[in-house]
Amino acid sequence: MSPNTSAFILPAESAAIARAGRVLAEGGLVAFPTETVYGLGGDATSDSAVAAIFKAKGRPSFNPLIAHVCSLEQAAALVEITDSAHRLAERFWPGPLTMVLKRRADSPVSLLASAGLDSVAVRMPDHPVALALIKAAGRPLAAPSANRSGKVSPTRAEHVAQCLEGRIAMVLDGGPCRVGVESTVIDLSEDPPTLLRPGGITAEELEAVLGRPLRRSSETPDAPRSPGQLESHYAPALPVRLNAARAEPGEALLGFGPAPDCVLNLSPKGDLSEAAAHLFAMLRALDRPDYRGIAVMPIPERGLGLAINDRLKRAAAPRDGRK
Repeated sequence: MSPNTSAFILPAESAAIARAGRVLAEGGLVAFPTETVYGLGGDATSDSAVAAIFKAKGRPSFNPLIAHVCSLEQAAALVEITDSAHRLAERFWPGPLTMVLKRRADSPVSLLASAGLDSVAVRMPDHPVALALIKAAGRPLAAPSANRSGKVSPTRAEHVAQCLEGRIAMVLDGGPCRVGVESTVIDLSEDPPTLLRPGGITAEELEAVLGRPLRRSSETPDAPRSPGQLESHYAPALPVRLNAARAEPGEALLGFGPAPDCVLNLSPKGDLSEAAAHLFAMLRALDRPDYRGIAVMPIPERGLGLAINDRLKRAAAPRDGRK
């Protein structure tokens, strides 16, 4: 760690939490403790902040992120709280339970945070620093584990500094986490409810509250494999053509870099972070019946461009009923 690490890691006292809240409100990234591991927090309602999370982690693909909240009321502004979700929240929140629920029509959560899906994963962490920080930021926080992708999840502030110093604004040091299993993830966006990932709350405990058995993710090929991560993914109804130099008749051109004839541009200056932030929203905006297809200009195969191209290739893949 560098000599400046002491300024990068701050004890999680009230003044530091307030400062971290301001950093988050301004689009910066802050690592903070939860009851499981340290999370890498960013404003879940900001496309650019969520893109910065992926960039800091070196995350290879745009997997959906969990939106961390400090109250059921805050969650209700993001997702549709069903009766089942309400009962589970009353019993297990705050705690290691993540619920995947249908996105509200007016949900402020970034489409990038939910990988363009019509569902959002939400959780209320059981840690006083995490809850205080979410309140100080005044918004839900997208927060995967605060480590570089592929590295061991951090349970101490110094672990975060070892891999993310220079990539994020600060770390709130709340001491070692109560190391345990990760949060249980349950999908309540469809019926029957599906257990996506076992965790600190058992399937039997969930079933006791719900009064019905859970479907296990292994019972369906389209089940999510990690927090909110679906094998299925958002793709436009229109066909998508990649590496296009120009639009063909009837197509909408999605540009990158200089592109005077494009309908929308992921980043006129060719910035991959900006392009990632705009990706899902612009694909949705162009998915209109007055076009016959979407042509996408080439995206460099480096950095976040790898993740952007991965999603674009999935969107362009042939599907039933569409060639």
